Amino acid sequence: MDIHVVTAGQTLASIANQYGVDATRLALNNGITNPNNLVPGQTMVIRYPNVTHVVQAGETLVSIANQYGISTIILLQNNPAVVPRNYLIEGETLVISYADESKLGEISINGYAYPFITDETLLRTLPYLTYLCIFTYGFTPAGDLIPVDDARLIQLARDYNVAPIMVLATLGPTGVFDAATAHAVFVDLNAQQRLIDQIFTTIESKNYAGVDIDFEFIQPEDAELFAQFVGRLRDRLAESGYIVSVALAPKTSATQTGTLYQGHNYELIGAAATYVLLMTYEWGYTYGPPMAVAPINKVREVLDYGVTAIPREKIFMGFPNYGYDWPLPYIRGTTAASTLGNVEAVERAARYQAPIQFDEVSQAPFFNYTAEDGVEHVVWFEDARSVDAKVRLPSEYNFRGITYWNIMKFFPQNWLVVSSLYNIIRVI
Repeated sequence: MDIHVVTAGQTLASIANQYGVDATRLALNNGITNPNNLVPGQTMVIRYPNVTHVVQAGETLVSIANQYGISTIILLQNNPAVVPRNYLIEGETLVISYADESKLGEISINGYAYPFITDETLLRTLPYLTYLCIFTYGFTPAGDLIPVDDARLIQLARDYNVAPIMVLATLGPTGVFDAATAHAVFVDLNAQQRLIDQIFTTIESKNYAGVDIDFEFIQPEDAELFAQFVGRLRDRLAESGYIVSVALAPKTSATQTGTLYQGHNYELIGAAATYVLLMTYEWGYTYGPPMAVAPINKVREVLDYGVTAIPREKIFMGFPNYGYDWPLPYIRGTTAASTLGNVEAVERAARYQAPIQFDEVSQAPFFNYTAEDGVEHVVWFEDARSVDAKVRLPSEYNFRGITYWNIMKFFPQNWLVVSSLYNIIRVI
């Protein structure tokens, strides 16, 4: 795998010729929608086919995979353009394997999705996942679950041998995390037992593989009670082989202050849960000053603390699958950034003919442009370079895997890089 950074005057054809690869496959794999309008600074992931197969009449994904002794999932990973159409074309060339890709090892990949994710986006992503977290169930102070429309996602996940995980969050009806509801269940053991029983029943009846806990802004005085709840839940679910994961705020020390951090005791929850997610993102955020969403120097600070309190084999590193567009000048308390996908960010740069730059400290791309109304903007997002830098960290730290918040927008270059570097674990 190589990562190419486009320079002024280059075309898709000239880049393909430079690396000796097929231009059409290069565009399809990288999700390049307008090959005639490349932006200086945008990236392309170059992979080199080693073994290929020309589809014959009557052949299927299963028959071709069996012929070469690989899984259909690997075949889909190697040929992402096949997934959206769900059929083969006689005479087309499929990649069976790529050359010179030295894998870093095995890894588990988890992605969060809302129930309204499109079939196309979900189906294009499932070949790269170990777990699919379906966001989100809620609950009442009395311990009753508030369900979500999840049947379609559970079935599609199972169809692709991906383990579906129900998410339980303290989001209230206004979309704000509600610490009071969590507290009510922490202190009322009858309500807590009701909630645990209903989680267990839901997992069994709906064919989930476990539950992910996303309780944010927990009050500091509830930190131990939160960990005890996680422990009781895991005790109940572990008997049947179900997992309990917990999303944790990005702390850099045990004594870090702030309502986002103090209710999350890394050591206690790390001991109680099956796995944990370190949410290593949102340094750049909607109301904050413009900067990278997950600058690698800040990500490392969280990981360096995390390994002092939590067993490495339990840790999933968070990865943000989005960027932000800030109008300038930034005014604290007034300026609000808009969210955009990483493919959309490059398309916006192309629209405004804005060259993409790369910040070496944060290992993240950005660009500036002036909109039609004369307002200046800055956009920070993720590209193949920032993906490559961050997704190597789980191997360096010997972590369990990577979790994506979220997979609602398909980001082809991310999956090209991940599948080049790792063998993705399937648990079912």
